[in-house]
Amino acid sequence: MMRRAVFVVVTVGGIMAAPLTAQVPAAAADMLRRLYASREFAPEHFGPARWITGGTAYTTVEPAPDNGGSDIVRYETATGARSVAVAARQLIPRGATESLDIDDYDWSSDASKLLIFTNTQRVWRQNTRGDYWVLDRTGGGAPKKLGGDAPASSLMYAKFSPDGNRVAYVRQGDLYVERLANGRITRLTTGADSLHVNGMTDWVYEEEFDLRDGFRWSPDGARIAYWHFDMTGVGRFLLTNDTDSLYPFVTPVQYPKAGTTNSAVTAGVVSADGGPTRWLQVPDDPRENYLPRLEWAGPQELVLQRINRAQNTDRVMLADASTGAVRAVLVERDSAWLDVVDDLQWLAGGKEFTWLSERDGWRHVYRVSRDGQTVHLVTPGAFDVIEVAALDEPGGWLYYIASPDNATQRYLYRVPLDGRAAAQRLSPVDRPGTHSYDISPDARWAWHTYSTFDTPPVTDLVRLPSHATARTVVANERLRGAVAPLTSRRGEFFRVALPDSATLDGWMIRPRDFDSTRTYPLLMYVYGEPAGQTVRDQWMGGLGLWFRMLADQGYVVASVDNRGTPAPRGRAWRKVVYGAIGVLSSREQADAVRALTRSRRYLDSTRVGIWGWSGGGSSTLQAMFRYPDVYQVGMSVAPVPDERLYDTIYQERYMGLPQENAGYETASAISHAEGLRGRLLVVHGSGDDNVHYQGTERLLNRLIALGKPVDFMEYPNRSHCICEGQGTTLHVYSLLTRYLLEHLAAGPRGRGGV
Repeated sequence: MMRRAVFVVVTVGGIMAAPLTAQVPAAAADMLRRLYASREFAPEHFGPARWITGGTAYTTVEPAPDNGGSDIVRYETATGARSVAVAARQLIPRGATESLDIDDYDWSSDASKLLIFTNTQRVWRQNTRGDYWVLDRTGGGAPKKLGGDAPASSLMYAKFSPDGNRVAYVRQGDLYVERLANGRITRLTTGADSLHVNGMTDWVYEEEFDLRDGFRWSPDGARIAYWHFDMTGVGRFLLTNDTDSLYPFVTPVQYPKAGTTNSAVTAGVVSADGGPTRWLQVPDDPRENYLPRLEWAGPQELVLQRINRAQNTDRVMLADASTGAVRAVLVERDSAWLDVVDDLQWLAGGKEFTWLSERDGWRHVYRVSRDGQTVHLVTPGAFDVIEVAALDEPGGWLYYIASPDNATQRYLYRVPLDGRAAAQRLSPVDRPGTHSYDISPDARWAWHTYSTFDTPPVTDLVRLPSHATARTVVANERLRGAVAPLTSRRGEFFRVALPDSATLDGWMIRPRDFDSTRTYPLLMYVYGEPAGQTVRDQWMGGLGLWFRMLADQGYVVASVDNRGTPAPRGRAWRKVVYGAIGVLSSREQADAVRALTRSRRYLDSTRVGIWGWSGGGSSTLQAMFRYPDVYQVGMSVAPVPDERLYDTIYQERYMGLPQENAGYETASAISHAEGLRGRLLVVHGSGDDNVHYQGTERLLNRLIALGKPVDFMEYPNRSHCICEGQGTTLHVYSLLTRYLLEHLAAGPRGRGGV
């Protein structure tokens, strides 16, 4: 029997065995350029802004009137009275002619000193390495650079001491303290190298626990608590760069893949004046347990979270900073997994703390006594608290974000801290959509950002609890005008019932000249994993505008959130997928398509495509391989074809360890590649440190062995965002647009295909 021909498409810098011949229509090409090669649809930004004096004032960064850098401007919150706190001319270093660029800034506790972060460089996801300067506003001099003889852009995570007289920072993996009065630098830790770091974290903690800054000043400024990472034995992944030098070179990354050795993570306390470290006596193997959170809980104690490797048990512990002794005060367990709690805040003078738990089937806020003996529910009801927005202990209120009736939206509520009265919704009832808040320390004010699926965000300063608008700080009028023609046909939100009685939320965008008597191809946008929710009633930025452009080319674009995505629909909704990521989600996505094409006669079931990025790229592969009768075209960007290749913290959280779950193989998309029948495009950056290009190479080998045609595009040395380099983002979305137009025929047809 003759095998089907195998071909690989490379659209730049290589052989083109089967060129993408479809031409993007002029209107679509113009919109792609406007979206990805101009700032026509760029939103306005506010900040970086900081509440000061408890919330009675705030500062923000604004361009200096003479176009010579940026001023830091102070506003009185109640009146809006404006004054320049630090002029750009004050930020010109001695001997320089230009002021410092402000990437970020911080004030000392008395606002007498300003810490400027500048000349920053990206480290994996964020710009966390750079130069730090301090301006003493009482002295009238120029800003002074920290770090002594440190190389340019080599300091990380600088923070004022509580009294503002010193700054601690990480330099090349070790922790330092610099006294501002005389510039004296004290090195607190030693021994940092490629496998050992202090005051910062390894790759996987940064990516999956969102932990970067690995040290904490004590409340009195006498000591610093910090994390230590020993990466000995962690597998090294080598990122190969073939293009930036005459010969290729590699960048090693300590990256623990599912089931392999983790870093040994410990924590200790050291005097800010230097000396030995007192290590916390945290129990159990530091390679088989995680230490994702650590904060001071008063002048002598620290509070930490100790999570086992299976991530189904979270122990809240208190540690004595002087002796290192540790005791557990609360143990949270789940039969599936637990998420790290970021809303632990102290109440009643340190006698109680707040805690988020799903123990009753919903995510709620609890008050827990310091000894863990008393646990009191603050937010009762059959709904999820999405996040804690503020704690107003003097007023007796807890502010939180929730949406009890619609999982696609977000609103602000407050409830008495004793939990004995009904919650109050503060977000206006006549403004459905997504509301987010940055609440002042005194809980009297908030920067409130509001958007919907069809309208760009507006940021107002509002009073609380009345929610009365004091003034608008970001109107985005130019953007609103630019997008108005594109959003004249509003997006539709819907719910779709599946055969097993589950009901999924979804959205849909139809062409502006939509004709319900004809049929259209359907493009599904998917993520589908526990780390992301695609169906939100909020502005999607350039991605949403790209979807609208595709709709105007003759597609209906839609997305649904299957069970297992992090929608606020209860613990059971989110955790039903445990141990089999990709299995239930792909079935529900396919069932949703079948239900939509049956119930909406304008959707053409013979013209269905699906695409996604990262977890969505994986879900695209699952769809194309498991349900080839449903989808004719798939576009998979940066996927994880084999779940055994992804990192420990993420993959084991949802699947358990490979040594204990044989389902890794059956759940992985690559194990079902023989099912491919439609047209598949796979896109990956060869420099992806997060989702390794290795997985796509293994997938290509598998498809080649099976004789399955596949179209493929590599972006050399690009990371997971595939965003580095001039023209890259425009190229990516032009490729996806062109592929879709060529392989999923656009435009309306008469019913019956005529």
